[in-house]
Amino acid sequence: MHAIVWEFKVATTNRSAFEKAYGPNGDWVMLFRSSAGYRGTQLLRDEAEPSRYLTIDRWESRADFEVMKATFATEYDRLDRLFENLTVSETKIGDFATD
Repeated sequence: MHAIVWEFKVATTNRSAFEKAYGPNGDWVMLFRSSAGYRGTQLLRDEAEPSRYLTIDRWESRADFEVMKATFATEYDRLDRLFENLTVSETKIGDFATD
């Protein structure tokens, strides 16, 4: 299993829109579900710092993620641009193997 973890800082006024876009039925998940090897996404909000979120995207393998990103590059870039105004910052924490 391969997991990709991102940290986002989100302005209070954008929290609802961010949670909708990045949540379990959001645009990102809908895109990811189009690909083999996608195993789910978790959206976590920091209880101590409510403007801080983590997403954990799980894939069967890193190769499955790379195939999705290449296959849907245009849509991936479109969503990235569409939602960039929802966040104050976006940091990739890393790629993690669970096997």
